[in-house]
Amino acid sequence: MKFGTKAIHAGVEPDPHTGAIMTPIYQTSTYAQTSPGQHKGYEYSRTHNPTRTALQNSLAALEGGKHGLCFSSGLGAMDTLLKLFKPGDEIISTNDLYGGSYRIFKRVYEPFGLKFHFVPMQDMEAIRSRINANTRMIWVETPTNPLMNIIDIEACVKLAKEHNLLVAVDNTFCSPYLQTPLALGADIVMHSVTKYIGGHSDVVMGALVLNDDQLHERLMFLQNACGAVPGPQDCFLVLRGIKTLHIRMQRHCENGRKIAEYLSQHPKVGKVYWPGLPEHPNHAVAKKQMRDFGGMISFTLKGDVLEDAIGVLERFKYFTLAESLGGVESLCGHPASMTHASIPKEDREQAGLKDSLIRLSVGIEDIEDLLADLEQAIG
Repeated sequence: MKFGTKAIHAGVEPDPHTGAIMTPIYQTSTYAQTSPGQHKGYEYSRTHNPTRTALQNSLAALEGGKHGLCFSSGLGAMDTLLKLFKPGDEIISTNDLYGGSYRIFKRVYEPFGLKFHFVPMQDMEAIRSRINANTRMIWVETPTNPLMNIIDIEACVKLAKEHNLLVAVDNTFCSPYLQTPLALGADIVMHSVTKYIGGHSDVVMGALVLNDDQLHERLMFLQNACGAVPGPQDCFLVLRGIKTLHIRMQRHCENGRKIAEYLSQHPKVGKVYWPGLPEHPNHAVAKKQMRDFGGMISFTLKGDVLEDAIGVLERFKYFTLAESLGGVESLCGHPASMTHASIPKEDREQAGLKDSLIRLSVGIEDIEDLLADLEQAIG
């Protein structure tokens, strides 16, 4: 199946009992057994739920993987993945990443004995220099949040295989429509399903997708044992959102391109961070591994004055000032005080994240209205 057909059909079958086209919401905590330990594949909804099973199968199909696992949030998915490791293990990550990822690495798992290295992962030698006998995983986020750096997944995989390391990719900014890391050799894909996959700003959820059977068994055990699972209502909403994923992503990309081009020519705009621009330093890598360039854009104003950036954010009408991204509506944000406030200021600035940076999640509204909103907000 092509992607659009997968989005509508993969992993989802009509209900065998009623013929319902849409997967029912199995709003139940437990299931009848004919004899102790004998059941129809479902015993307790923390372990398995038919609505969640359909969603996990759909996500696996979209990413080109064998196994999907859903969690109550993207950080819940990361938390489960990190439980694979033990004190003394080391993980290499990009130095430009989502603030919540940094927080769980540094403030939750580092006190338990894991060690994390944050490097500019566009440079393979920076990654190589941190690999030692204790290294267990390379954590890739591409495009990065919020500076839109592009990390070469295939190059990371090649380096990881030399040292028998896992490669996990946070694919949230792309969705499987734009990028499929498993096809590039990655071991695990993570999504904040809250974002583009759900697509309507009404669900909080995370997911892992992978191919390895043994690794899947271990993660499935942790999913059940630790219990950070989503409810069937949320799974139903995401299944509904997936059916329009390809159409939504096309419009996100179209609008994103026009807005990035507009910003790059605006006399008051300093720098535009969007991998589809030819002047982006990682544009060639983005062209190689992405289907299109997405609707996430960051930019600064000339002079890099914080108050000027705040003024723009306060004047927007259609770009709503809010956390999150990837919904049908356009959002704007101030990473330094919102999504990345948990990262110390000196670390943010070292990675290139200025206090004056503005991040846009470009929605699917009419582009003329969005451009007009930018014009009046920037002045």
